[in-house]
Amino acid sequence: MKDALRITEIFCSLQGETTRMGLPTVFVRLTGCPLRCGYCDSAYAFTGGETQSFQTILDKIASFNTHHICVTGGEPLAQKGVHELMRLLCDAGYSLSLETSGALSIAEVDPRVSRILDIKTPGSGELSKMHWENLDYLSNTDEIKFVLCDRNDYEWARNLIRERRLETLAPVLMSPVWETLPPANLAAWVLEDHLPVRMQVQLHKILWGERPGV
Repeated sequence: MKDALRITEIFCSLQGETTRMGLPTVFVRLTGCPLRCGYCDSAYAFTGGETQSFQTILDKIASFNTHHICVTGGEPLAQKGVHELMRLLCDAGYSLSLETSGALSIAEVDPRVSRILDIKTPGSGELSKMHWENLDYLSNTDEIKFVLCDRNDYEWARNLIRERRLETLAPVLMSPVWETLPPANLAAWVLEDHLPVRMQVQLHKILWGERPGV
């Protein structure tokens, strides 16, 4: 179906991550992902979903009367039509962010979109899928995110940040894998190393646990 996307869910909640944490946000979760990270918390979006027209998606988003929109997945860039949807959302005046795994190119993403780019660590099991050229397209309106499983992941990310001066490309975020890496441990490491990063925890999980659609 032309002008349509496979959608797992559309819902309104508080943004639980990134520098937009705490803002009321409409989440558009697309179906499908080429990665299988060991800590994935949205595996239910790998398959299934419902094909929805752009107009249906736009009408559903408008019904929430919320300015901030987050396009996520799965991996939203796995569906090529997402670029047109994001253009339409930007044209409509929404403040739009895109959460992407870093495995697919962000070169064609509308520059009005804030791109939240994951950098996959060794602990994710998907480091080999990284599309490193994405770093060349980042600006200070985008964000780089590391999800860390353990001390080894942290040291790997710390060294990469220092070697490539990632904080000069975009704000850098670090978060611990939920119920795997104690947040206080990560906080101590960041402070000890004086890293130029923002540590974050997943607000939505603190509030509501791991239920979909919140």
